[in-house]
Amino acid sequence: MADNMNVTLQEKDMKKVGATQKVTGVFAKILCYTFLFLIAIIVLFPFYWMIISSLKTLAEYKLSVPTLFPKEIIWHNYVEAFEAANLGTLFKNTVIVGVVSTILSLVITVLSAFAFARLEFKGKNTLFAALLATMMIPGELFTITNYQTVSALDWKDTYTVLIVPFLVSIFYIYLLRQNFMQIPNELYLAAKVDGTSDLKYLWKVMIPLALPTLISITILKMMGAWNSYMWPKLVTNDTNMELITNGLRNAYSDASGDTNFPVQMAAVAIVSAPLFLVFLFLRKYIMKGVSRSGIKG
Repeated sequence: MADNMNVTLQEKDMKKVGATQKVTGVFAKILCYTFLFLIAIIVLFPFYWMIISSLKTLAEYKLSVPTLFPKEIIWHNYVEAFEAANLGTLFKNTVIVGVVSTILSLVITVLSAFAFARLEFKGKNTLFAALLATMMIPGELFTITNYQTVSALDWKDTYTVLIVPFLVSIFYIYLLRQNFMQIPNELYLAAKVDGTSDLKYLWKVMIPLALPTLISITILKMMGAWNSYMWPKLVTNDTNMELITNGLRNAYSDASGDTNFPVQMAAVAIVSAPLFLVFLFLRKYIMKGVSRSGIKG
């Protein structure tokens, strides 16, 4: 009898503990989702403000009490934004610089990463360590010397000055090298026994296996070219050679210095749309490529 009562009490206690844990779990989920919801609002609000501002009149935009939704939706702001800044030329320049620099950078990155991951040559580790050490130096410190170099070569106001100085990225080489080092070395040795050349092995084996990382590098490089501001501002004085970020800076200001902010916001929305779509549809490749790089080596 006493044993049965003890078993019953134990079952009741277990049920109480289970119910308490269930309530605690539900409460924890509510807190977690509430926190994520608040963070999402903080992150998305600037984009929302950009969109609604692009649809307002200038008078409504300058109201002392901001409106959270346009009183009158002005779609013509987008047409005016495209025409006032000559966005067609800006897009063309940015696409040319982005595509060419990305292709050339990929070639350099792939060959360099392959050399550091598979080839054996004297001083390889020392050279790679020296290259990694340059990542500790802020990029701004190279601006003066790069500017003096391109000025001496008379590259200003050309596509060359926008492409060549930033073709090599030590971070991308390091990222791809780590990915290459995860590929078993036995595959490389077997290929060499079969008489396969290094370039053929790289093209047929290593590149397909490292494709997610290469896609990530391509996306990041294109986004970097799209968002580039300081360097193009320094080396291009010709408005026909400006990139998209530079063209938006002063295109919507009149002679008195007043800026038509709704039209400028419309231009920013147009320029931001491609990057947003790239991240929305290709974000899994970015995360997969970075996660596959690992820490081996």
